[in-house]
Amino acid sequence: MGKFIASGELPLWTERFGDVRDPVALLVMGTSTPGLGWPDSLVETLVRGGLQVIRFDHRDTGRSGCVDFTVHPYTLKDMAADAIAVLDAYGAVTAHIAGASLGGAIAQWLAVHRPERVATLTAIMTGPMGADAGPAWARALAGQDPDPRDLPPPAPRFLQHLARSAAMPRTTREEVLAVNVETWRVLHGDVLPFDEEAARRLAEEAHDSTSDPTAALNHDLAGRVMTADRLAPLSSITAPTLVIHGTEDPLRPLPHGEAVAAAIPGARLEAIPGMGHSLLSPGLPRRVAELILRQSREGVHGQDARR
Repeated sequence: MGKFIASGELPLWTERFGDVRDPVALLVMGTSTPGLGWPDSLVETLVRGGLQVIRFDHRDTGRSGCVDFTVHPYTLKDMAADAIAVLDAYGAVTAHIAGASLGGAIAQWLAVHRPERVATLTAIMTGPMGADAGPAWARALAGQDPDPRDLPPPAPRFLQHLARSAAMPRTTREEVLAVNVETWRVLHGDVLPFDEEAARRLAEEAHDSTSDPTAALNHDLAGRVMTADRLAPLSSITAPTLVIHGTEDPLRPLPHGEAVAAAIPGARLEAIPGMGHSLLSPGLPRRVAELILRQSREGVHGQDARR
């Protein structure tokens, strides 16, 4: 069931699945990706496991409204407010929050600043919300040695892809889709099988459903702004936390996930062998969904036992 809800004056497209009497799982997708970035098989697994699932298109993606970033710049805090607006629209007081990539940073923000809304936290292929990746990227792009104090930069293959793709034509729909599918292929990595058909469907949906396919680039701008609220310590998080990360993530290598888990009291790290920075491999969405389900059950039971 899909509907538009309002975050301030901004319309957001949302979908709800499952029994409305079941606990809510809110899925928060990553940079420049609409809600369909959460595969249907992942959603279906969560629903069969007894969760009511809500996924939504971020601002500047999918059917949701687009923003003139030069006039109305926004930050991670504003994207977190969108997630709260979605919960409010569905009457969800609390939810099991699962966020991927940039969505993982949004999920951390919610767990820090709106802890009463977060039953459990699952952070997937992300890094600490207060870690500025900019300097590490800049050194890598300049061919300089990494600073040992930084989390590692993206893999050389991904940086090479960025350089190549910047010169690729994007004048037609097919050219844009070709670049986007190739980006997903590189993000996915070389170990697990890559579901190119699923990547193509996702790229098509992301391109065709929005009124402005270029607006999603605003997420990169928002994600780079390190506001004071992002620097709040993750040690304040009280929600039971699971960190899921791939051992072959070319965008955010495994130490990023390890850093999240180390910063949150009691957090558990689940490193998935061969997984890169995507869910585009046969069977992988179900595997991740089963981990989210287990976290939703064990986390709540663990909290109850401590009361």
